[in-house]
Amino acid sequence: MIVLDTSAVVALQDRRDSCYPAALEALRDEPGPFVVPLAILAEVDGMLSARSVGAMSHVLGSVLDGSLLLDGGDQDTARIEALMTDSTQPRLAFADAAVVACAERNGGRVLTFTPAQYVRLAHEGVLSLVPSVGS
Repeated sequence: MIVLDTSAVVALQDRRDSCYPAALEALRDEPGPFVVPLAILAEVDGMLSARSVGAMSHVLGSVLDGSLLLDGGDQDTARIEALMTDSTQPRLAFADAAVVACAERNGGRVLTFTPAQYVRLAHEGVLSLVPSVGS
C-alpha cells in the first residue's frame, strides 16, 4: 500500500508534469492499493485547476473506479495536530501532516516528488519514501 501526497497525485494526472514518468515507474510494479488522504484533495484541486480544466474530475473518477482509495482519516486529527505543533521538529503543514498520519496507519510508504518535508520522518524510520530520497 502506498499513500500518495499532492505532488504524486498531480504528477499522475498531468502527463506534461516533469515527474509523470517517474510516478508511472514508481507504481509500475506495485500491486496497490494507492491511497489518497481526503485532507489533500483541496490542495490537489488547486494545483490541477491551474493547469487544466477538468483535471480534478479525473482524480475523482479514479476514486470512483477504485484505482485510488480515498482515506477520510477520521482518527488522524490528534496525530495531525501533534505533527503540526511539534516544536522540536520543523513544522509540517496540514496537508503534509495528514499524509504522514495516513501513511503511518497504512504501512508507512509515501509516493512524493517533494520529499523535503518528509525526510526527517523517513530518517527516523516512520516513513518510507517512494521513490527513495536520492533516486
